[in-house]
Amino acid sequence: MERLKQRADFIAAAGGTKVPAAAFVLQARKRADQGPVRFGFTVSKKVGNAVERNRVRRRLKEIVRLSDPIRMHTGHDYVLVGRRAALKLPFDKMTSEFEGALRRAHGTSIAGRSGNTRSR
Repeated sequence: MERLKQRADFIAAAGGTKVPAAAFVLQARKRADQGPVRFGFTVSKKVGNAVERNRVRRRLKEIVRLSDPIRMHTGHDYVLVGRRAALKLPFDKMTSEFEGALRRAHGTSIAGRSGNTRSR
């Protein structure tokens, strides 16, 4: 996994798929090359002071580090935009949200679920 550092890469990812979650928004974009997966992290000042923003960023980085790399597609850029809820949400809940966001970003369904979940 590589890191996104150029502003142009963040802007390009913002033009891709957006998947909202309680603790973050996942932005995903397919690049023209088949290079390694690249991740970027951003937390705005609306989230809180520097200490709180850094805590959110560290939690997001750890979720990506611990996640299964098979779910991430090569040749893609991902940006995680932190939200204030990431400060209080349990870590395992954030991890499951991240895995679900990756599935939704790539259009794959959850195994064992059909489109209609209403019982009759």
